Amino acid sequence: MTDLETRALPTRPGVLRRAAPALLGYAAVRTLGLVVLALWSEAGGKSAYTLLTARWDALWYTRVAELGYGYEVRLPNGDVHSNLAFFPLLPWLERLVTAVSPLSYADGGFVVAVLASLAAAWGIFAVVDHVYGPRAGVCAVLLWAVLPVGVVQSMAYSESLFTALAAWSLYAVLTGRWVTAGVLAGLTGLTRPVGLAVVAAVWAAGIASLAHSRRRLPAGLRSFGGSRGAAAVGGARSGERAATHEDTRRVPAPEGAHVPPGAPGVRVRRALGMSLAPLGAAGYVLWVGHRTGKGLFGYLDVQAGWRNGFDGGYAFARFTLEKFTSFPSALAGLGLILGVGLLMWLYVVCVRQRQPLPLLVYAGVVTVLALCASSYFGSKPRLLMPAFPLLLPLAQGLARLRTPRSALVVASVAVASAVYGAFWLNGSGPP
Repeated sequence: MTDLETRALPTRPGVLRRAAPALLGYAAVRTLGLVVLALWSEAGGKSAYTLLTARWDALWYTRVAELGYGYEVRLPNGDVHSNLAFFPLLPWLERLVTAVSPLSYADGGFVVAVLASLAAAWGIFAVVDHVYGPRAGVCAVLLWAVLPVGVVQSMAYSESLFTALAAWSLYAVLTGRWVTAGVLAGLTGLTRPVGLAVVAAVWAAGIASLAHSRRRLPAGLRSFGGSRGAAAVGGARSGERAATHEDTRRVPAPEGAHVPPGAPGVRVRRALGMSLAPLGAAGYVLWVGHRTGKGLFGYLDVQAGWRNGFDGGYAFARFTLEKFTSFPSALAGLGLILGVGLLMWLYVVCVRQRQPLPLLVYAGVVTVLALCASSYFGSKPRLLMPAFPLLLPLAQGLARLRTPRSALVVASVAVASAVYGAFWLNGSGPP
């Protein structure tokens, strides 16, 4: 499972051309969502572009980009909302776009979101293609695009940027590019607090690889993710994705051709990647602690001012149970329970299908942090959006359908998602 000496890869006509169906499909779904949003907003006398770039968190990010850190709002109940709660990579990129173009900071946020969403779609395709093949990869991208909160992918928020970095970091892990994985994981730690999930995935993969190399198993075993071997590895079962002699060839590993996984060069790159992975998050948390004068607990105090914290899911459970105090709200409570049950079922299926260890760790940590945080409960759907490995069982099922039927399914869900996104964003929206 963890041999990084060689891996079976298909002969590819071109990386971008291989991903083109997924990217074109993704662009079509998101364009539909934006058109429906524009029409809905126009009918309600609102600006769709303002909804995408100048509401809720988008305003906080642009303020950081324009004025830097130090701004806070003190509420009548004593809560303090500080912009130190917002990680710096997105504001840095907004500032960069503004510096090299006539665009505003809000415009820059939108540009970054659009480009990052395409990069995220490409990264998701690369991961799923590596494990299950291109058809499942396209289906996974389309399912990610048609999520009910998919409109967030086009907002000046950090979700798309984070998902892009996370997906490519996971792909780097699956293909043995340890230093690249570490650098990208470090950047996720400068994007959102949930960057911890990517760090955990890199470390889990590194520890498993180290343990494997010490066991001195013979060469020829499978790499992380079961990339296109005749037998399934950490992902597709035998028969679900099995490469043939005609479309595969053995190639050297990207980091250390024809060397054992325990060779010095591989060990150094693996250790360096694991060391780089937590630096982004650790650096920002330590900087916030220094700025606030509260040391290691400074960032926790900032989050506490927003009433954010980790309580093991107690607040979310209480919020759900309170819905059953009256009949209309009881339906919402039932929906929440069913939604959480669906997430748990999907994760169990991922485990039973033996997804690669990095994907399981990443999806598990993202899910736990989203559901067990005491943050505003309406934001949980978008907090779960980066957990794309949970979509892989659904993507496999969709990939088994004939193309006309799968296209009909995606198109129907895309229309529903576009309508819901327009309704949601013109209403309460994603806080």
